[in-house]
Amino acid sequence: MLTAAKGFRLKRSKLYRYASDAVDHGRQYAYRDRRVKKRTFRYLWQIRINAAVREAGLTYSRFIEGLKAAKIELDRKVLADLAATDAAAFTEIVNLVKATLKNKPAATLAKA
Repeated sequence: MLTAAKGFRLKRSKLYRYASDAVDHGRQYAYRDRRVKKRTFRYLWQIRINAAVREAGLTYSRFIEGLKAAKIELDRKVLADLAATDAAAFTEIVNLVKATLKNKPAATLAKA
């Protein structure tokens, strides 16, 4: 336990009782944050895609709808990377999505 607490400050690295508490707490945070990291990155990718798509005159939700309609199966990580690094490729995808949305029949609301 003391080797796991190496680098902690004051009593937390020297005394077993405090080191044990600190290491247990740290491991709880590590377990939780391994899951939170996935959410955080997905949120970041959505922001990047939205910013790039808005420059092309679409919204994020319409873009994702068009991707599904065009059967383009790129995940958000790849799309965000394309938006940030390869603007030409991302523009081509946006143009495909726009064409698909233009040809997509309008959804009719069913009256109850």
